[in-house]
Amino acid sequence: MIRTIAVLSLLALAACGADGEPVQPTMNAGISLGTSGIGTHVGVGLRKGPLSVGYRVQ
Repeated sequence: MIRTIAVLSLLALAACGADGEPVQPTMNAGISLGTSGIGTHVGVGLRKGPLSVGYRVQ
């Protein structure tokens, strides 16, 4: 849990755009149904030029 909070804090800090235009974070979420049951996932990310950072929780 602490890792998730740390990553989200860093993403929020990077998205503030302190030295230029703000970077819009992306988010996606989904639900899947398979033979082993129902699964969920949530992901957040940032992209600026060639750099892309993302975090996904299943």
